[in-house]
Amino acid sequence: MKKSIYKRIHIIGSVGSGKTTLAKEISKRLDIPYYELDNVVWIRDKSGDRRRTEHEREKYLNSIIQSGSWIIEGVHNEDWVSNCFHSAELIIFLDTKYSIRTYRIIKRFLKQKLRLEKANYKPTIDIFLKMFKWNRYFEEVGKVNFFDKYGKHKDKIEVINNANCINKYFN
Repeated sequence: MKKSIYKRIHIIGSVGSGKTTLAKEISKRLDIPYYELDNVVWIRDKSGDRRRTEHEREKYLNSIIQSGSWIIEGVHNEDWVSNCFHSAELIIFLDTKYSIRTYRIIKRFLKQKLRLEKANYKPTIDIFLKMFKWNRYFEEVGKVNFFDKYGKHKDKIEVINNANCINKYFN
């Protein structure tokens, strides 16, 4: 497959699955902007984050979707994201091993606390512990919900278990 075939890519996976890293890499290779769904939900500000209203969130996401090309990544698979899945030409489902995701959560937290890695949020112990909870929830509920809701798009869903698998699309 030619790499220029995809202009609208949605990447979904749990916390620590590699969504942002993959989105950045594909963005660089294809020269397509990437967007984090967390930053669609939240307005980031030095004085503190503010959650967008449903209307603001929907308007912002739709403006991204209506642009010519995009890579959108996030854990979300709720109804407000459905237009994104419908509009995507390729949906990458990152199904990274649970143990690897757990390791990455710990590693990310330590790097953020040591200021070796930038965070979109304040890396508190509370958030750190919630990430384990979100990781387990995605494993037990989120994954099933995704395939129940969006399995109808199976012709454009690629389940990726490791980084090597992705190279066949973007080398």
